[in-house]
Amino acid sequence: MPSVTLPPKENALFKRILRCYEHKQYRNGLKFCKQILSNPKFSEHGETLAMKGLTLNCLGKKEEAYELVRRGLRNDLKSHVCWHVYGLLQRSDKKYDEAIKCYRNALKWDKDNLQILRDLSLLQIQMRDLEGYRETRYQLLQLRPAQRASWIGYAIAYHLLEDYEMAAKIIEEFRKTQQQTSPDKVDYEYSELLLYQNQVLREAGLLKEALEHLTTYEKQICDKLAVEETRGELLLSLGRFEEAADVYRRLQERNPENWSYYLGLEKALKPATTEEKLKIYEEAWVKFPKGLVPRRLPLNFLSGEKLRECLDKYLRMNFSKGCPPVFTTLKPLYQDKDKVAIIEELVVGFETSLNSCRMFNQNDDGKEEPPTTLLWVQYFLAQHYNQIGQQTLALEYINAAIESTPTLIELFLVKAKIYKHAGNIREAARWMDEAQALDTADRFINSKCAKYLLKAGLVKEAEEMCSKFTREGASAVENLNEMQCMWFQTECALAYKSMKKYGDALKKCHEIERHFVEITDDQFDFHTYCMRKMTLRSYVDLLKLEDVLRMHPFYYKAASTAIQIYLNLHDNPLTDDSKELQADTGNLTDKELKKLRNKQRRAQKKAQLEEEKKNAEKEKQLKNQKKKKEDDDEEIGGPKEELIPEKLAKVENPLDEAVKFLIPLKTLVKNKIETHLLAFEIYFRKDKFLLMLQSVKRAYAIDPDHPWLHQCLVRFFKRVSEAKDVADPVRTVLKQEISRLFGDSNAKSFNQAFLSKHSNSIPHRLAAAKGMFYLDPSTQKKAVELAAALDESLNNRSIQTCTDVLQSLRDGNLGEATETAESYRAECHKIYPYTLAFMPPGYEENTKIAVNGDLSTETEELANDM
Repeated sequence: MPSVTLPPKENALFKRILRCYEHKQYRNGLKFCKQILSNPKFSEHGETLAMKGLTLNCLGKKEEAYELVRRGLRNDLKSHVCWHVYGLLQRSDKKYDEAIKCYRNALKWDKDNLQILRDLSLLQIQMRDLEGYRETRYQLLQLRPAQRASWIGYAIAYHLLEDYEMAAKIIEEFRKTQQQTSPDKVDYEYSELLLYQNQVLREAGLLKEALEHLTTYEKQICDKLAVEETRGELLLSLGRFEEAADVYRRLQERNPENWSYYLGLEKALKPATTEEKLKIYEEAWVKFPKGLVPRRLPLNFLSGEKLRECLDKYLRMNFSKGCPPVFTTLKPLYQDKDKVAIIEELVVGFETSLNSCRMFNQNDDGKEEPPTTLLWVQYFLAQHYNQIGQQTLALEYINAAIESTPTLIELFLVKAKIYKHAGNIREAARWMDEAQALDTADRFINSKCAKYLLKAGLVKEAEEMCSKFTREGASAVENLNEMQCMWFQTECALAYKSMKKYGDALKKCHEIERHFVEITDDQFDFHTYCMRKMTLRSYVDLLKLEDVLRMHPFYYKAASTAIQIYLNLHDNPLTDDSKELQADTGNLTDKELKKLRNKQRRAQKKAQLEEEKKNAEKEKQLKNQKKKKEDDDEEIGGPKEELIPEKLAKVENPLDEAVKFLIPLKTLVKNKIETHLLAFEIYFRKDKFLLMLQSVKRAYAIDPDHPWLHQCLVRFFKRVSEAKDVADPVRTVLKQEISRLFGDSNAKSFNQAFLSKHSNSIPHRLAAAKGMFYLDPSTQKKAVELAAALDESLNNRSIQTCTDVLQSLRDGNLGEATETAESYRAECHKIYPYTLAFMPPGYEENTKIAVNGDLSTETEELANDM
């Protein structure tokens, strides 16, 4: 039935309801709703029911809200207010497509309603319905041609649709309508409009016009640095190299430490030889005698004696000044072995000479260096030897430096890093904790220490470390989650995964996923704000960033961790703990059983105390939250579903959950081979042959010789050959594509060919050995021998590859190989004496990390005994 038109008194109340909603005075709004609805004549007034539902939704009463809004809509299907409210309700639930439908229905009954059109345009840009967005913005422009946002929104629509020329014309038409301010007056918003217009011209390929535009309006643009940098790029693109060179020289004078200005000058001067290129930098040495960047950049292209000469000067400048980041700036040179040899020769020479005569060179006639110079040389050498994998030498140098200056935090940081790279994260965490103890007010070192503790599996200690800088009265973990501190959550997930606490690990992965959802939703705040404040360049950059948001390393790491856990849960579903305990205790003696029971009781008591403490904190927080809600009438949306570790770990369809994390990776991170190999692992378990084929083909296009890919190919080959219930068209496609990938060979000959091709690489040998055992378990002995080879002649021998081999020998991927695994561990321990994974059995139980306590040097002593 159609809604009754409200008389003046009730109509005034209805307008007050709208005002209360706009000002977030929800409880007052509900009082006015009650006043209208309590009148029997208007008890079913559709628009009032809808507004009551919308208000209740803002107070978290979602079900009641939906019921009222739908009832209101049924009572007045031709009301634009009811449809608009229903759309707002759907939008609050992130059902954007449904909300767009509701707005379109609302516009049928009130086609020129500005508020509905604005809301529709917001959803269209949020969902990247760019064609629809352009139409809506055009409608808004026709209705409100005097509003700035109408013009800007319409121009941005064309810009995002890549019709740059049209976007540029619209902006120019709008610019003409703007009041021309005097050149002396600062108008940031007009300045931003001009810079945005210039960006559109450049993207349209109208470089000449962009340069003219920049020259014409230069005085009215506030960001002078952006003007100069843009001019330099345009002049280069237009081939006006002399003018470009002048621009980059001016920029160098403004900031002689900016790398891009030197590279721009190189492009402008186009030096034909290395000597000419060096001359550019020699001029800069005269202009900027204290400049480090002009001395650093030539090291990238120089070689031989000239490199030695420039490197000598560069290193002396840095060591005399005491610049800790010098190694970091030289790190890219470590890809060239000849350059590494020259660096080592020079710095070792400095160290020897400074020890004997306190000068860089015994033949120098200069003044003596202060004692700190030797300290920074030793600091550099420790990092140098750590980088080239000589951890024992690295430790010698860093220990010497610490002995001379035991209060310099940077030295402890490097010592921790050396142990981390040597494979002993527990010792690394000890030294990082020592560094943190030297300066407890430094947030960077606090975070670094927490990260190392997490890598060592000490989650509680890491939380305590972070609590020094988190909000008081709230637990560190909850506060870090609120702050979207994703490095902490990522490391937590990895720590829990290594401890086989899959529920806790998944909780962290899902929290990170929620952060990315929140970041995407937060765009809503900027669609109107950026047009109002005219920060248009940043706005377009934001939209482009949001389109590829899940390319971010944090998301990739969380998603790949979650996928691996779900794969593990599919292969080994969690069973009832009590049954597991019963099975484990069956083989124990009475004495061992009594000991185990006591240990369990202590653990249970400790867990109970922690739980009570946690509950007390939670209760306190809930009270505070409740009080805050009573004081504040701005409660929006209901509570999110709680992430419960036990529930996450016992999910019914782990593979379906894994696919949810995989989909963004397949779209955005398709250049990483691991993405497609993870996809294969999921589809292999789901028996999706065509998706398996798609995954291996994409991976093969990236790196056909990848060891993990080889294992996938072998398993795929065997699964296809054994499959019976495959449709004929699918079998035909598989047969064709497999013949392209493998040729006419069978799986065994394919595996053998791979081994022959990569017989000198440890990871490839391991992959071939796994393939060999998978195809024919009777070849186990040969496969184990193949994987466990440790000859010096073999390539890619590293802590990680050796750890992978040891893990494969232990976890049954190569059959029963316990004895071989132990002998392999002992051999690896001789090669890598510091690595925790290769320590003798029982070593980890005998070593404990005493946070902020005395540091054990047990690892060093053990290594020195080897």
